[in-house]
Amino acid sequence: MKIANGTLIMAVDGSKMLILRNEGDVRKPVLKAVAHERVHNLQTAEQGSDRPGRSFSSSDGRRSGLGDTDWHTQAEGRFVIEAAQTLDTVQKDLAAEVILVAAPTVMGTMRKHLSERVKDHILAQIDRDVVNQPSDEIAKLVSAYEP
Repeated sequence: MKIANGTLIMAVDGSKMLILRNEGDVRKPVLKAVAHERVHNLQTAEQGSDRPGRSFSSSDGRRSGLGDTDWHTQAEGRFVIEAAQTLDTVQKDLAAEVILVAAPTVMGTMRKHLSERVKDHILAQIDRDVVNQPSDEIAKLVSAYEP
């Protein structure tokens, strides 16, 4: 896939987001960071230690246990929603085309929370977790992608 000058590439996972912009040309992309964010998301066991709740049936008096709350997964979901909002703001300011790169589960959450305007400017959605890779490796991955 060719990355035109000015195209935004967003790489995101549950705790880190990079929005890169191609400052180079189609033949030699040069990705520069436009926005980035990283949060430290503790594991669920470190965030809460309460026991799961109990539920009582009103008709026959039976009790059943409720599942543990996964605080870590909830925090990742909130971060991805905030990342989608950040992409919306950046894309609106720069009026650029967008390439999304994220792990499949993160990509699913992103799709639900992107604005229609951003959805209209998406060139590709690549299901890979590359947020911890250097920008030149991300450029290689996107350039090698065939839709």
